[in-house]
Amino acid sequence: MTKDLYDPSIPTSRGDADTAAAARKPANNIVQGTSAAGVRAVGTQLVAFYFRAPVKAFFRMRVDYMQMVRAVNPLIQAGERWSFRQTTPLLLAHAVKHYGWGFIPNQVLPPLIANASVGALLYTTYLTTLSTLHAPSSHHSRRVHPPPPPTATFTAGLLAGTLQSIVAAPLDALVIRFKVSEMLTGQYSSMWTYAHHKLREIGPRGVFAGYGLSLLKESLGYGVFFAAFEGVKQQGFYGYARWYYGRGLRPGEETTVRPHFTMEPAFLLAAGMAASVCQQVVQHPLGKVQDVHWGRLESMDYAAKLVPQAWRVYANAYRDTWVQCALQKEKVGGWARWLYRGFVMNTLRQVPSTSAGLIVFELVRRRYALVGEEAAIRVEGEDGGVVTILLN
Repeated sequence: MTKDLYDPSIPTSRGDADTAAAARKPANNIVQGTSAAGVRAVGTQLVAFYFRAPVKAFFRMRVDYMQMVRAVNPLIQAGERWSFRQTTPLLLAHAVKHYGWGFIPNQVLPPLIANASVGALLYTTYLTTLSTLHAPSSHHSRRVHPPPPPTATFTAGLLAGTLQSIVAAPLDALVIRFKVSEMLTGQYSSMWTYAHHKLREIGPRGVFAGYGLSLLKESLGYGVFFAAFEGVKQQGFYGYARWYYGRGLRPGEETTVRPHFTMEPAFLLAAGMAASVCQQVVQHPLGKVQDVHWGRLESMDYAAKLVPQAWRVYANAYRDTWVQCALQKEKVGGWARWLYRGFVMNTLRQVPSTSAGLIVFELVRRRYALVGEEAAIRVEGEDGGVVTILLN
């Protein structure tokens, strides 16, 4: 049996780093959050250049940036079997050849900017909130010790998901109502003009129709997401290091070690996988209910134009959605079977890119961190042996 004590007496090279950290905290949060989200979004797009499946098969993008590219390609519209000409680079090349280079900023760039902006907001809000809830995290050192408790990471993720759901509501409203045919008729010159016109048409009530489900899904989903990630990455790693290096200590032995270089990356990868799975446990069933609700939005928009109190149409829609969901579950034999249908395959698609994105997030966070004190764990065995595990 061992006991461990955090040793703050390890020599430091911090100097005036605390003062510098306080001054750099807001800027660091913005840089880290924006960089991680941007690299994640751009990296995911680049991966799509080498795979047949669209990017949304690897990471849930709110807006599909290839939708118009596929819509104007005759091979896709004819339903031909997949060939090399249907890879992302050649699909883009075909669109540029027939519609000019303006096709990229008008039809492809807006979804990319939207996805990156929402991701940047999520990560930046999470880092800023966590710094407020957990003082050691506000120092922006490369190693946060003691690690934030699950309550802090869950709350920070909950607030980050809540803010993201508010900002992303217009994007979701556009995605739900988007019709390629309206763009192909030439009525709108770009995605920018389409978004402006559609948002004015549906108004605030239409934008936030079904927002209650989005709020629940995003807030709880990202609360669990970040709590699982930080828990496995830090508490799991520290616990394993204590056990691994604290076992078999001889009486009177005193030694100092650094964890094997492969140990932490392994826990970082496991943390990404755990976060993705835990998030899907929450978001997958809520997403099924949300799909049913969103499937009725166009009819609700039309009905809202015909009645004086339009808000009642959207308010009563939740009751009608519940009735429809109850009918769906009866067809398949119960709530659990219906809500979690397709859970395994959907989760398997999400895990690789989510893990990679969280690794990028962590690397960027450390890249812009301050060089702080040498954090360490001191493990004492029952027989008097002591091992100091250097964490940095």
